[in-house]
Amino acid sequence: MTPKTLSKKIADLALSKKANNVLILDLRKLTDMADFFVVCSADSDVQVKAIADAIVDGMEDVGSSPWHQEGLTNRQWVLLDYVDVVVHIFHKEMRKFYGLEKLWGDAKIEEVIDKPAPKKTTRKPRTTKKKK
Repeated sequence: MTPKTLSKKIADLALSKKANNVLILDLRKLTDMADFFVVCSADSDVQVKAIADAIVDGMEDVGSSPWHQEGLTNRQWVLLDYVDVVVHIFHKEMRKFYGLEKLWGDAKIEEVIDKPAPKKTTRKPRTTKKKK
């Protein structure tokens, strides 16, 4: 899986647990420590943990485990390091404080949004006209 594909998969897994403001920062032209950051926030400590668990479980399903993890006990900022992609899951107040988007302001930033479920269309029954 390419780092770009990996970052999109991680972003989708975060959205599966209703992560807020999910961004992918492209760092390839800025540093060699990682190709991408996936940054998202949550409204509560419980949601931070749920997002982290969904990412770890979902990535293990495709054969990828984090090389390093931090913050799973305090649940204010969880970092999951997949070498080429580093995931930052913040409690919303911590995200404001650290401002990673400002620190990496030169990065190309892609916002990832949850796609709404397709609308179900109902077919009207076909009516036949009676001949007189």
